[in-house]
This record gives sequence, C-alpha cells and structure tokens, in this order.
Amino acid sequence: MRRERRGFRKDQLDMKRVLYIAGGILSLAVIAFVAIFILYGGGNSAETQMARYNSSIVEEYVSNTTEETSSQMGRTVNEVQETETNELQNEVTNELESSTEEDTTKYAVNTSKSETNAVAETNNEANNTTENKTVEEETVKDPEFIMPVEGEILREYAKDNLVYSTTLDEWITHNGIDITAEKTTVVKASSEGTVKSIKNDPRYGLTVVIEHVNGFETVYSNLLTAEFIEEGETVEQGQTIGTVGNTATFEIADESHLHFEILKDSEYLDPELYVK
Repeated sequence: MRRERRGFRKDQLDMKRVLYIAGGILSLAVIAFVAIFILYGGGNSAETQMARYNSSIVEEYVSNTTEETSSQMGRTVNEVQETETNELQNEVTNELESSTEEDTTKYAVNTSKSETNAVAETNNEANNTTENKTVEEETVKDPEFIMPVEGEILREYAKDNLVYSTTLDEWITHNGIDITAEKTTVVKASSEGTVKSIKNDPRYGLTVVIEHVNGFETVYSNLLTAEFIEEGETVEQGQTIGTVGNTATFEIADESHLHFEILKDSEYLDPELYVK
C-alpha cells in the first residue's frame, strides 16, 4: 500500500514536472511568437503607416490641383473676357495718366520757358528802348545859328588865305566875318548857350564868348556894351547880349561893324557856312 502511494506521488511529481516543462516551453513559444510578431508585424505597420501618410499627401495635392483645375475650368468665358477687359482698361488708364502727367509737366515747363522768354524779351525791349533813348540823348544835334546883326559882309572869313587890313595896312588872315552895322545896334545871340566870358581883347576890343552844345562856340567882338548879360548865364537864340561899337584896335579904321566868329572844338569855321 505504501509502495503504491509512493509510486502514485512519484507519478504526480513527474506529471507536474512535465506540466511545468510544457508550460515553460509553451511560454517560451508564446514569447517567441510575440517577439517575432512585434519585429515583423511592427515594421510592416510602420511602413504601412508611412505609405498611408505619403498616400494622403498625394491625395491632398491631387485634390487641391483638381479643385484649382476645376475652378479654372469652371470659370465662364465671360469672366475671362471681363477680367482681360478690366486689365486692358487699367493698363490704358495708367498709360493715359502717365501721359497726362508728362504732358502737364511738359506744358508747365514750356509755359515757364515761354513766360521766361517773354520776360526776357520784355527786358530786352526795355533795355533796347533805354539804350535807344540814351543814344538819342547822347546824339545831340549841332546848334543852328542865325546872323547876330543885320548887315552886309564887310570882310569875309580868311583862315587859309590873306586879306588886306586897312587899319594895319597889310595882308593878314581873318578868322571870322565882319558884318556892317551902326554903333549901338543890338547884337543877338546866334544860338542858345551859356556865356563863357566877357572880356576886353587887346586886338578885337570888348568881346563876348558863348558856349554851345557839341563843342561849338561863338565870339562877338568890337562891342560897345555887354551889360545885358553875365558870365555863366544861359541865353536863348536871339537874346540881346550887347551893342555894336568901335573898340577893336586891329579894325578901328574900318566901318562900324560886328566881328563874328564860330569855332568847333577850338577850330575856326567859316560862319557863312553855318548861319541862316
């Protein structure tokens, strides 16, 4: 009986060992299977997920492209034409605005230039007018002369030839003309001017000299009086300056007369060529 029990226990122990070994082997197999599944099955899953991700990106790009293409294709011809028309109008408007600005600028510049030229022309005209007036003012006419007394020419002008002097009884030059006139006959200024001097000349007696424009002078000699004027006084043509006398020692033997001379820049001239 005891031997049977011992044999039974031994069998139970052997069975347990077998079960433990089988369980261990089974556990190892399960673990190995799980490991293999994880290694191969997990990698395939990552690749699958990557493929799915790439596929989703491609699908999204294709979808967007399709939508854009559909949007472009969905636009009507009228919309395209309207857009092109608007773009063309905008371009034309911009060109017109640019052209208008350029034309405005050119017009302003041309206007400014025209105004500047007009002002310059006006200034030139004013300057020319002023210059012309200045020239006219500077270009003073020579004086006009009249006979200082009425009478005949007793002795003519003889600067370059000789005439006979009754008083000196010789042939001499004569720088003026002698006009016959009675004593106390009024002597008049031959032209307007300024009295330069009143003097007693040792040869021609009481003498009055009058200055005129452009370097002209007139000389009145053989006077009796000259109290009607003063040196520095301005006289008019025909104004009384004295009376005829007999004070010229070089012509005392001649008839009563006025000795009259005209000079230009201190050069003697023939009075008969200038008096009217």
